[in-house]
Amino acid sequence: MKFKPSGSWIVLPDPVITETESGIILDEATAMENSKRSNVLEAIAVGPHCNFVEKGDTVMVDPRSEAARTEIDGKLYLIISEHQILGKW
Repeated sequence: MKFKPSGSWIVLPDPVITETESGIILDEATAMENSKRSNVLEAIAVGPHCNFVEKGDTVMVDPRSEAARTEIDGKLYLIISEHQILGKW
């Protein structure tokens, strides 16, 4: 990924799954509901002022957090602030 977030922003994969492994296509409401249960994600990129999270860390995001959902290099990602991270592994 060529995108580099500024400040203390973190790029995470978008957890919304619109199709199951068996090929069943989920409606938008079901996909969004399932994504709310997926708050453990891998940090794809981190800004230079992140003190706690490093690229590649598995992090737990506060499920009440709001994120900027955006497309980068043809894939959907979430961009959140580091203060929305509850912990990491």
